[in-house]
Amino acid sequence: MKRVIILASLMLIFSTGFYLYYREGTLPVDKKSEESKIFIIKKGENLSSIANNLADQKLIRNKVVFYLVVKRFGIERKIQAGDFRLSASMNTHEIASALTHGTLDVWLTIIEGMRKEEVAQVVSQGLNIPETEFLKFANEGYLFPDTYLVPKEATAAAVENILEDNFNKRFNNELKESARRRNLTVDQVVTLASLVEREARFAEDRPKVAGVLLHRLKNNMKLDIDATIQYVLGYQPEEKSWWKKELTFSDLEVNSPYNTYKNAGLPPGPIANPGLATITAVVEASSDGPYLYYVSDSSGHLHFAQTIEEHNENIRKYLK
Repeated sequence: MKRVIILASLMLIFSTGFYLYYREGTLPVDKKSEESKIFIIKKGENLSSIANNLADQKLIRNKVVFYLVVKRFGIERKIQAGDFRLSASMNTHEIASALTHGTLDVWLTIIEGMRKEEVAQVVSQGLNIPETEFLKFANEGYLFPDTYLVPKEATAAAVENILEDNFNKRFNNELKESARRRNLTVDQVVTLASLVEREARFAEDRPKVAGVLLHRLKNNMKLDIDATIQYVLGYQPEEKSWWKKELTFSDLEVNSPYNTYKNAGLPPGPIANPGLATITAVVEASSDGPYLYYVSDSSGHLHFAQTIEEHNENIRKYLK
């Protein structure tokens, strides 16, 4: 009997202690605070990281209690990525609940190699901005591929500015100086990078493709880039794609200044929006490289050649 009393007493003490611990942990950090701050949850961020960040920003008293609150109410999967306006005057329950409601901004992800029409589709889906409205402002090649947190109320012009401002930050003075040493303007670099981005599926191929294009330009050769033909042909309803998969010989005859099979030199401008790695590959490439040709195999890997004879042999081997 004595053991039962002792055990019951210990359980009561433990329960009381846990209750006080839990209750204290749910209280606001500063009930009198009149300030608020923007709290950001990144895509894919786990609950532990969210709790740590809330504690670091002094928005919750206790990380463990926050975790328990979320688990208790079963809202872990309802917590959204985005930004939220929170205050130290909110208790843990209010903060946990706030993280499950609509965010102030919207996440937009622009993938390397998208053309402006594809970017417009992403913007339209995320912000309900008509594609035609965004395309009025879209500057091909300068809609920098990245993941953005964009205000819900942003206009088409504002979104374009956010993307292009990021381009201007990422294409830094060091890259501009590298381009200048190669006698390339920023627009020439972006145009070349857009070609490389569409032609080279794998990172290891980008520097070689850039070298081939610079070498061909130096020798006043036509670039013969399939992606420029795809750009001219535009949207393919049957394939539901902006990039035609299989080109025909008649496609190569399309009349356009972007047709690099008929016109020497660079096309008039970029055909897509290249990422930083591809831009860097272009400014670091040399026009004195050994290769003048390349062909893609069925897996998308490229095979390079120095002479037309080697190139024809690669075509025989890899284009079966």
